[in-house]
Order: sequence, then C-alpha cells, then structure tokens
Amino acid sequence: MTRTAPIRSAAVALGALSLAGTLAGCATAVAGGSGPDTGGTAGTAETGGAAGTGASGSYRDGEYTADGSYQSPGGTETITVDLTLADGVVSAVTVTGEPSTPDAEHYQGQFEAGIDALVVGKSLDDIAVSKVAGSSLTSGGFDAAIDDIKTQAAA
Repeated sequence: MTRTAPIRSAAVALGALSLAGTLAGCATAVAGGSGPDTGGTAGTAETGGAAGTGASGSYRDGEYTADGSYQSPGGTETITVDLTLADGVVSAVTVTGEPSTPDAEHYQGQFEAGIDALVVGKSLDDIAVSKVAGSSLTSGGFDAAIDDIKTQAAA
C-alpha cells in the first residue's frame, strides 16, 4: 500500500472542514439565531460630530418621515422611519419594515425593537447606526432615511 491514500484522505477531510466552516459563516438565521446579519450584541451605534445641532447646522423641530432601502441576500428591502425632532435632538423614532422574506422580517423586527434606545436623546447629526440588536443590513436603509430627514429638517 502506498502513502498517498492517507495523504489524500487527510486532504479530503481538511477540504470538507474548510467548506463546512465557510458555509456556516454564510448561513442565515433560520433556527439558531446566528447568520450574516447577527452579531450577538444588544445594539451598537457609531456616532460622530459635535453634540447639539452638529456640524451641518440647525434643524427645524417637527415630525419627519422618510423611506430607506438596502440590499439583503433576498433582494432590496425598504423601511420607513418616523422621527420627531426637538432642538436638533431626536425625541422619538419609529421604524416600520416592509419585509419581502421571512429573514428580512426577522432582522427588521430586531432592528425596530432596538433602535429607540440608540437614537432617542441624540443630536440628529450624531446618528450613524451600524448594528442594532444583531441586525446590521437594516442600518443601511435607516441611515439613508436619516439623510433624507436631515434634508427635510434643514433650517
């Protein structure tokens, strides 16, 4: 018997493990709660700019609504952001998803449940959300809607 058989077997096993690890990293959350759009954190908001009215100026108080779209593995998804401003600070926010797949519904639901705690009380210019309650893709639509609201509210 030659030594190539054990080497081939080891190479095949290593290849299978590598493939399994790659697929596990790309899997969506169906039952386990982990997937490409989860991070296991309660919420993370990246902020920048000065406090108060921020670097771009002041905003009119009021209630604003904007839609934001983002790409998910299932296609384009859209959310609607309703936001109330008082003295350039967010006093209320509601995000309503329009999911087209069960996965999108799951992640948008996580985002909707966690966004309030991350943005209420912050200056509009300080909001740049990267991940909320494990949902990272939805933040792209949220940030696009916030940009639109900044334009609407500019004094």
